[in-house]
Amino acid sequence: MKEAIAILAGGGPAPGINTVISTIAKVFLKDGFRVIGVHEGYKTLFTDNPKMQEFDFELADKIKNQGGSALLMSRYKPKDSEFNTGFFIKNNVRLLVTIGGDDTASTANRISTFLLDHKVKIQNIHVPKTIDNDLPLPEGQPTFGYQSAKEEGVRIASTIYEDSRTSGNWFIISAMGREAGHLAFGIGGACHLPMIIIPEMFNKTTISFDKIIRLIISSIIKRRILGISYGVAIISEGVFHFMTDAEIESTNITFTYDDHGHPELGNVSKAHIFNLLVQRRLKQINLSVKSRPEELGYELRCITPTAFDLMYCSLLGFGVKKLYNEGYSACMVTSDPKGDIYPLFLKDVTDENGRVMPRMVNINSQKAMMVYEHTLQFLSEQDYEAARAYVPDPENYDFLKILNW
Repeated sequence: MKEAIAILAGGGPAPGINTVISTIAKVFLKDGFRVIGVHEGYKTLFTDNPKMQEFDFELADKIKNQGGSALLMSRYKPKDSEFNTGFFIKNNVRLLVTIGGDDTASTANRISTFLLDHKVKIQNIHVPKTIDNDLPLPEGQPTFGYQSAKEEGVRIASTIYEDSRTSGNWFIISAMGREAGHLAFGIGGACHLPMIIIPEMFNKTTISFDKIIRLIISSIIKRRILGISYGVAIISEGVFHFMTDAEIESTNITFTYDDHGHPELGNVSKAHIFNLLVQRRLKQINLSVKSRPEELGYELRCITPTAFDLMYCSLLGFGVKKLYNEGYSACMVTSDPKGDIYPLFLKDVTDENGRVMPRMVNINSQKAMMVYEHTLQFLSEQDYEAARAYVPDPENYDFLKILNW
């Protein structure tokens, strides 16, 4: 029976998935392997009838630069009790390629351990994917999809900024980011937005809605002092990760709740929450400013990948074959800025509980400090006298004091 590889994608879409799939399929088909795609991630892998997609060169070539994923995706996480050897033995699978985040990667490791215990030896290689850019690759190496999502985010945010100037309004943008603020920081920095709020900037104080709102108003007042009536603030939704349920519920927003009693944030617009809270505070301090919410999220995930990700994802696909030929397993494939391929082992980037540690924005880096010093506009002590024309307590809106910097 012909040797086979299996490819599946877990989590949510990111630009470049099809490029990865296409490249992997092409290089393994070239060497005589059967290439099996598995739909819906791990959801049907251990059932009697896995949802499979056979790849030939024509299909692989067709999808190489398309957005979305030719393989349907799922966040399904199988229990150990669901594992069996059927799919792998029946199809003579020698390599399991997973495309996704940390959960997808750790599940692949569990599966390969189970198979080895049952005398079915396969390699597993993971391709790190997320527009959040928060997987622990070496600093400077993005996760694939991030650059394309950022590019589209910059296009949208630039239009929003022009709308704010044209209409004299403020816009409050919320950008995707599970924990880390890479996407919001990258978009905000590229567009020279006057306020960028990410979880990492709260490194010397706790995150709260009150502080976030005061930071936004700090920028609004500073620009008023400069004679500018418009602006855009971008906030990473990752700030919610560091808030308690009580803090979130204090907004008096109507939430639905999950089975554990936690607010289901996926069912509401985070930008709407921030904008509503800003408007409430502006009315309290009697400052007339129009603001509008804008969410940057799902519309970024299935766009056509940019040239950067088309090349980068191709290198990662080639890299899977290289690492497979060299006998590597239980690792992520990485490509450095030169295009050289290296394995990154999950055991080297997990904590004592086996959780992959997220890569956060290095808030102390020169890049971050330059953006915050030279791009953002906010109140400082030298603005207090002028700011009293708008608020009686300008020190309460002092950027550095709010963050305890």
